[in-house]
Amino acid sequence: MTNDLPYSQACENNKAPILAQLQEVFVTPGKVLEIGTYTGQHAVHFARAMPHLTWQPSDRPESAHLCRQRLARAALPNMLPVVELDVGQSPWPVGAVQWAFSSNTAHIMAWPEVEQMFQGIAERLASDGAFCLYGPFNEQGDYTSDSNRQFDQYLKSQAAHMGIRDLTDLSALAEANGMRLTEQHALPANNQLLVFRRR
Repeated sequence: MTNDLPYSQACENNKAPILAQLQEVFVTPGKVLEIGTYTGQHAVHFARAMPHLTWQPSDRPESAHLCRQRLARAALPNMLPVVELDVGQSPWPVGAVQWAFSSNTAHIMAWPEVEQMFQGIAERLASDGAFCLYGPFNEQGDYTSDSNRQFDQYLKSQAAHMGIRDLTDLSALAEANGMRLTEQHALPANNQLLVFRRR
């Protein structure tokens, strides 16, 4: 057990159900861009389970260090070094990718940053690629659970720009960037995995 490394219990809890869905989407070899790698628990688990993929971790410049030691210890042949990526920067320090994945970022980012994340991914995504976004989401303006309502109130008390995003807004954003919400999978703890594909 790597108790000395940055650790997220939420990542540990959700990595298996997320992986089960990603294995149904990320079926062909290619590079995956992960936005918001955080502790690296997801990156290591997913890259190890899907050796046909090349995993590109990334995080904001002030957070990229959190995953470096875990990735180094895992020493996976299909894991690339983490890149410092702020979705608002231009140009992004990554090129074309087959797939993209992000977990628990849309409700932390300000909405303009969510827009920049979708735009940046759309500019790099292969024609037959997909973007998988995990987290809690509202549906038609309503919370899907009391726990999500409480979580949203907590987020907004921490920073006014944060909050759970609505599927209608995310779907419209995808459409504006040449993608379409094609699948939504209910996962534990009132979270979902959304799959956006090229139109």
